[in-house]
Amino acid sequence: MAENINNINWYPGHMKKTRELIQQNLKLVDLVIEILDARIPVSSRNPVINEITEGKRRIIVLNKSDLADDDSTRDWIKHFREEGHEALRLNCNKGMGFKELYALLEKIQDEVNVSRTLKKPLRMMVVGVPNVGKSSFINRLTGRKSAKTGDKPGVTRGKQWLSIENGMQLLDTPGILWPKFEDPRTGLYLAFCGSIKDEILDTDSLGMELIRVLTEEYPGLLTSRYKLDELCRPGDYSESLGREIEDEKEAAIVNMESIALKRGFILPGKRINYTRTAETVLDEFRAGTIGRITLEKVDR
Repeated sequence: MAENINNINWYPGHMKKTRELIQQNLKLVDLVIEILDARIPVSSRNPVINEITEGKRRIIVLNKSDLADDDSTRDWIKHFREEGHEALRLNCNKGMGFKELYALLEKIQDEVNVSRTLKKPLRMMVVGVPNVGKSSFINRLTGRKSAKTGDKPGVTRGKQWLSIENGMQLLDTPGILWPKFEDPRTGLYLAFCGSIKDEILDTDSLGMELIRVLTEEYPGLLTSRYKLDELCRPGDYSESLGREIEDEKEAAIVNMESIALKRGFILPGKRINYTRTAETVLDEFRAGTIGRITLEKVDR
């Protein structure tokens, strides 16, 4: 699976244009708001954005925090603040954390006004990789459907200046990925969370990889959600294989088959429906149905 991730073209033309758009308009804004996925704060933090916005004041928003592990989110908030950035958790769909955000923006507005002869509304640029919730964030701030939203990445197009109720202005930009993932896990985690289009991925393999990761990181949530007696691991004896399981990949396949049997995802001829099983696990992870999960921890 990691090999497939590395071979995908992650940098289509509109991503290149987005980078240029950010660079051209950075001088027009007082502040950059960077939206991250709270479940994968490292993988959803684009190093290209980090590079081209260097020196500009930053608020880091951990969105989808309702899907992430609370303890891990607190650790990440502390980590980013220690790096010198403002940081807070949000749930853009439900509006959680926006009172704190507004208070922070008003504080920054007051600080900016001290150094200005002519008082002007705070201008902000909103950036982030596809499908981290930028459009939902903007819609929540403006109180209307100002930006297009969708379940699939890449639906926001072009530059949009938008006003929020207190007179401040937002510059929205399309989501931007980067040319190459140095760590194959970055591509996997982005794919797990839906930041890469499912159509260009092998869904069966992606679902299997997610089961492998959850078996290691959140075994209790996996067994509870799919009513499994136990999870197989390397070295365990598998009745379906008739031998010991050799590695994590093989264990993940056996666990995937156990989930399929519990859910009744069986094709004619008593064959396992791997695709439906993979789609179900991916959908339920993304919706938070399996549980509150953070795949990347501060101490790693």
